[in-house]
Amino acid sequence: MNTLTQELVELLSLEKIEENLYRGISRNLVGKRVFGGQVLGQALRAASYTTDRPAHSLHAYFLYGGDVNAPILYEVDRLRDGKSFVSRQVRAIQHGRTIFTAMISFTHPEEGLNYQINEPEYPAPEQVKSEAELKKMLVEFVPENVRASFMRDRHIEIRPIDPSNPFQPQPEAPSYAHYLKTHDKITAEVDEISLHQAIAAFYSDFTLMTTALRPHGLSYLSPSLQCASIDHAMYFHKPFRADEWMLYDMDTTVSASSRGLNFGRMWQNGELVCSTSQEGLIRIREIETQ
Repeated sequence: MNTLTQELVELLSLEKIEENLYRGISRNLVGKRVFGGQVLGQALRAASYTTDRPAHSLHAYFLYGGDVNAPILYEVDRLRDGKSFVSRQVRAIQHGRTIFTAMISFTHPEEGLNYQINEPEYPAPEQVKSEAELKKMLVEFVPENVRASFMRDRHIEIRPIDPSNPFQPQPEAPSYAHYLKTHDKITAEVDEISLHQAIAAFYSDFTLMTTALRPHGLSYLSPSLQCASIDHAMYFHKPFRADEWMLYDMDTTVSASSRGLNFGRMWQNGELVCSTSQEGLIRIREIETQ
């Protein structure tokens, strides 16, 4: 695996401290606070260590911003081990307080009724530019003080369908889509369903919340904007691989009371494999003048 993929696998592989208690490392991925997708992926992985079944749903709340300079402890509460479903509660603890909590349910796959909506029609991933290529085209718009962080490669490869300039946002339709996958294949020694699900949880948090900004002509870089994830839900419908192209199609239904509600669907090989929803804080602040 290349360096970025290896780093992602390490980020989502936790150290067992004692029974039901795990420790995850933190990385500076988006700024001073821990990236929400990191906590989602690590919490899901912690819970998965306590069962042999794949997850089918996750419901989480972000309570406090995480410190990128400190590890995070994940405490797993084994609520139920039933014949059909296994239920876990996870608390992410940092500096002595709970910064995140999640309920996660696991079950074995079984045969049953099958139906899905139609996959949206978009150009194939090979027909659209990568995020790295698009960033190079925007370099003249990037302020010097944020250029290094903006141009830095992500731990996943992203190919936006209909990209826009975040430094000059314009009102757009309340929808967005891109392709995602790891930069390299997951090696056999770590190739587990729980890792693929954790990687999907990790990158499900990229851009989902900001979909609600598009009809307002704002982006995550708008200086008057305060953004933060409030909650996050994820449903795993069918098996998938995080190291193969997945289409992430997103839309928002409402922004009100300084919050936006967003929904996402992940598709792979024509199958709807995951669904997400998230409410985020999108507060307009007054800009201080000198």
